[in-house]
Amino acid sequence: MTALTRRTTLLVIAAAIVAAAVIGWRARAASAGTEVTSVVVERVPLLQSQVTASGEIVASQYADIGANVMGRLVSLSVREGDAVKAGQVVARIDSVQAAATASGAAASLAALEADARAATTQVRAAQAALDETRSRAQESATALERGKQLREAGLIAAAEYDRLVATDSAARAQIASAAAAVARAQEAAGATDRRVAQGRAERARVNDQLSKTEITAPIDGVVTRLNVEVGEMVVIGVQNQPGTILMTISDLGAINAEVKVAEADVMRLANGMPATVTLEALAGQRFSGRIVEIGASALPQVGAQASAREFRVKVRLDKTTTPLRPGLTCDAEIIAVERRNVLAVPLQSVVERAGKTGVFTVVDGRARFTPVTSGIIGGLSIEVDGVSEGATIVAGPIQALRDLADGAALRIDRSAR
Repeated sequence: MTALTRRTTLLVIAAAIVAAAVIGWRARAASAGTEVTSVVVERVPLLQSQVTASGEIVASQYADIGANVMGRLVSLSVREGDAVKAGQVVARIDSVQAAATASGAAASLAALEADARAATTQVRAAQAALDETRSRAQESATALERGKQLREAGLIAAAEYDRLVATDSAARAQIASAAAAVARAQEAAGATDRRVAQGRAERARVNDQLSKTEITAPIDGVVTRLNVEVGEMVVIGVQNQPGTILMTISDLGAINAEVKVAEADVMRLANGMPATVTLEALAGQRFSGRIVEIGASALPQVGAQASAREFRVKVRLDKTTTPLRPGLTCDAEIIAVERRNVLAVPLQSVVERAGKTGVFTVVDGRARFTPVTSGIIGGLSIEVDGVSEGATIVAGPIQALRDLADGAALRIDRSAR
C-alpha cells in the first residue's frame, strides 16, 4: 500500500468517525427533548385590552386673547394666575388716535343729520306749495267751467272768458312746476339720507375700533399664560402672519388630558370609554376619566420624514381636589375592551403553524399543536378558546417556540416557574 493510499484511507475513516459522532449527538439531543418552560391554562376574572398614549393636561375651555387693533399696550390689569370674569377689562391699548377718529366721525354725522333735517323741511315746504297750487288750480278750473256756461248763454264777454282760460292754463303750469320742485326736494333728501347712513356706518366702525382698545375676557377663568408687558407694541394678525397673543384664559372647572393615539389603536376607541391618567409631576397619583372627543382626522406631521399618523383624543378627568395646571405632561391608559371570566395564556405562547393559530400543549412529554381562537390582548396575556382549562402548554422561550414542531420531545425547565 502506497503512502497516498494510506493517507486516503485514514481520511475516510476520520470522516466516518466524525459523522457517527454527530449522528449520535443528535440522537441523544432528540431523546433528551427540547428544553422549554410551561404554564397551566387558567381562567382569569378580568382581562382588559388597553390603549396607551401620551400628551398634556389642557383646560376643557380656553381662549387665546389677541389684539384687534394695533398700538402700544398702556395698561395690564391682570397677572398670571389671576381669576377673571367674562367681560372684565384685562388690558388697554393706546386709544388717543382711535378716540380722535371717533370724535371726528361723530361731528361729521351730526352735520349730515342737520342737512337731512333741512332737506326734510324743504320737502315738506315744497309739498305744501304743491297742495296750495292744486287748490288754486281747482278754483280756476271751476271758474272756467262756469264761465264757459255763461259764455254759451251770452252772459259774459269774450274777453272775460279768455281771461278765465288763461288763468286756468297758468294754474296748470304752476302745478307742474310745484310737482317738479317736490321731486327735486325729495331727491336731495334721499341723497342726504344716504350720506347720513354712510356717516352712521362710519361712526359705528370707528367706535368699534375705539372699543377694541379695551381688551376684555371672553370667558370666566384663570390667566394661565401672560405673554406681554406694559409698553409693548401689539399687532393684529394678517394673512400668513399671526398677531400678538397677549394672554391665555382657561376655565379650570373642567380639565382634559389631550393625548396622541397611534392610528393602529384609534379605531378601537369610542366616546365614553374609561381611562386612567398619570402625571410625571404627581408620581403615585392616578386620575380617572372618560373619552369625550376623538379627532376626525390625523394630526399634521412635523418634519420631512414620514412617520406613523396620530390622532388627538381628549379624556375628561373626573372632579378632583388636586390642582392640575395646563401644560403638564401625562400618560393615559384607555380601556378599549374588557372580558370577564375568560381563559388566558401568555401572548408569546400563541404561534402560527401551517396557516393556523394555536398553542403547543404538553402531552406525555411531547408537544402537541392545538388550534385555538384568539381574542383580546391584555398586557402580556391573550384570550383563547379551544384549549381546556388546566391544560399545560409551552410558554417559552421564544426561540424554542419558533422552531418547535408537532410531536417534538420536551424537557420541561422546572426552575423557570
